[in-house]
Amino acid sequence: MGDKNLREQSIRRPAKALSARFVETVSKPGKYFDGQGLFLRVNSNGSRQWVQRITIRGKRCELGLGSPPAVSLATARRLALENRGKAMLGGDPLAEKRKEREGLTFAQATDRYLAVKLTEFRNEKHRQQWRSTLDRYAAPVIGTKQVSEIEVQDVLRVLEPIWKDKTETASRLRGRIENVLSWATVAGHRKGDNPARWKGNLSEMLPKPSKVAKAGNQPALALGDVSRWWADLAQREGMAARALEFLTLTAARSGEVRGATWDEIDFGNGAKSLALETPGAIWTIPASRMKNGRAHRVPLSSEAIALLKSLPRLDGSPYVFFAPRGGMLSDMSISAVMRRMQEAQVMAGGTGYLDPTSQRPAVPHGLRSTFRQWAAERGFPRDMAEIALAHFIGSEVERAYQRSDMLDRRREMMAAWANFVRGDATNNGKVLYMAERE
Repeated sequence: MGDKNLREQSIRRPAKALSARFVETVSKPGKYFDGQGLFLRVNSNGSRQWVQRITIRGKRCELGLGSPPAVSLATARRLALENRGKAMLGGDPLAEKRKEREGLTFAQATDRYLAVKLTEFRNEKHRQQWRSTLDRYAAPVIGTKQVSEIEVQDVLRVLEPIWKDKTETASRLRGRIENVLSWATVAGHRKGDNPARWKGNLSEMLPKPSKVAKAGNQPALALGDVSRWWADLAQREGMAARALEFLTLTAARSGEVRGATWDEIDFGNGAKSLALETPGAIWTIPASRMKNGRAHRVPLSSEAIALLKSLPRLDGSPYVFFAPRGGMLSDMSISAVMRRMQEAQVMAGGTGYLDPTSQRPAVPHGLRSTFRQWAAERGFPRDMAEIALAHFIGSEVERAYQRSDMLDRRREMMAAWANFVRGDATNNGKVLYMAERE
């Protein structure tokens, strides 16, 4: 495409350098100079690239320095200054760049990409998952391969072995590979289409995730097995078993329970003492630890309060459910309790605790589905049950007007749920929530 088609306007700014805001917003095709040979080229298709005009060993040439926003104005200026220094000392930054492009492997590209992008994640678990999935599945297959040589068939070799059995993981992995290769393209280490792109690419080679996923939900505990399972759990010792009990009573996620600290527990009227057992006890999970990024209040039933009263405290550890060395319990510790319970049942000649639909052994996260089914069958309002699970309700407009989290009404619901879990013969949590109270 020639200069006429691009309709570039050479705009020199010798007295006024570019600003970060200008770089972020400029869209008109042209060459925008920053000084010292550095300029931003904006093409008619909207693409942008940093370019440096420099003389290397007596020959004038242009060096590509990447594209914004991946390469910021400050970074481009630093790279341009480094290149000028190398050229003045007789070096050849252009040859170095070519050599670097030729030798960048997928593993190296992953390291460089994650060094910047992982800071965007608030949740430490998400940061670990990003790294672990790429290291576990992608690195053994394409880790040593140059990003410039990675093609669709290479990505398929990574995804196909797990696409049907671990569909959700494979789908996320595909997106992460796509992001790394997209960064490599923008940074100038590869050219052409992204081989990990789904639409119009891998979508023609792999079945849709929704068609091959075994189940949309985690295996849940059947309502008829809840009280038997709860009695079995009560016989288990250890902090992980107590954490699983608290998870069940509160319908919370594993990470929320494992990260719970004593400062988040309010035993009513602002009291922080375990000696006070009031009906107004609340567990407030801060927004930083919530999946939806919003603080969540959990009304604590008398059973949940009694559980908290029975727990020891470890000096120097803020966690309610602490690991042996005082840190947070691992993600696998709670799951291991349910797995051992299932194995013990099978060894005793039983079927254990199976999801009534998929017939797979129930897992901790599936207990939230069990709670949701119970709430629906007992007639509790849908919105109230969804709020208990910390799910968004309705559209953004509806949520803007729905300011209440129904805390007092949810307190009654969680008390009924605790009765049901314990198998209380007096009502067993079976009393319907009357429609006129909604």
